[in-house]
Amino acid sequence: MRTVRDSRAERTAGAKAKDEAPDLPGVWSAYGVLLQHLRKRAGLNQQQLGDAIGYSLEQVASVEQGRRPAKAAFTVAADRVLEAGGVLEVLQDEVDRAKLPRFFRNFALIEAEVVSRFSYDPLLVPGLLQTEAYARAVFAGHCPPLSEEVVDQHTEARLSRQKLLTRVPMAELSFIVSEEALRNPVGDGEVMHGQWRHLLEVGARRNVEVQVMPVRSGFHVGLNGPFVVLETKDHKHLGYVESQEVGCVIRDPAEVSAFGMRYGKLRSQALHGSESARLIERLAEET
Repeated sequence: MRTVRDSRAERTAGAKAKDEAPDLPGVWSAYGVLLQHLRKRAGLNQQQLGDAIGYSLEQVASVEQGRRPAKAAFTVAADRVLEAGGVLEVLQDEVDRAKLPRFFRNFALIEAEVVSRFSYDPLLVPGLLQTEAYARAVFAGHCPPLSEEVVDQHTEARLSRQKLLTRVPMAELSFIVSEEALRNPVGDGEVMHGQWRHLLEVGARRNVEVQVMPVRSGFHVGLNGPFVVLETKDHKHLGYVESQEVGCVIRDPAEVSAFGMRYGKLRSQALHGSESARLIERLAEET
């Protein structure tokens, strides 16, 4: 039975949410409305649901108000306790995608369903290959500074994107990463050592190729900056470029064709997969 104190706490949490969080992603609000409906249908108050799934009243209230996105563990537990039949889990990918920076969300939606994805990254290890510690270090260095909560959200969203590496049906994935990016110390030595080991593990997958563009390669067509070439599930070819938190999906066939030609040249100029693995192995052994 709901107590006066429970009801007052829920109203207080709801009022706090409305005061604090304008312009949050609509899918968080939609998830929250659905969660509240399922909770009430089950005859539980927020405190009771929180106790059942291992979260506080404040956390449950924040999710219901759309002020805080649900994590995957929250969703799995709530779906089970509320006997929701998977309806909350269906929304989780959209909830995670909305944690990404706004400029990147449309591209992430396209990326999730590609047949192939080829990228060149001269400055950082690409997001799809980053460890949690490396990704967190990248977001922690953002200017202007991000709150800890936003750093957490961006990191979670980046790791969620990595489902593409293991998705069925498999996507064909190719990553060319500059040696400078691999040597650039993002975080401490432990972070970098873990990142190099992770690259070796991911690069051993059948659908993933990791190549390194060596430092002494001279002029090459990647010096103009990073880019991505995609093939969608309906076999359309797209490009993507990003700089200083501005991203652009390229749809013009001539421009996309030029991206494809440049990427072909980069693959021929970069170290082969086995040579790249040996270089990464040496970096890991040096620390």
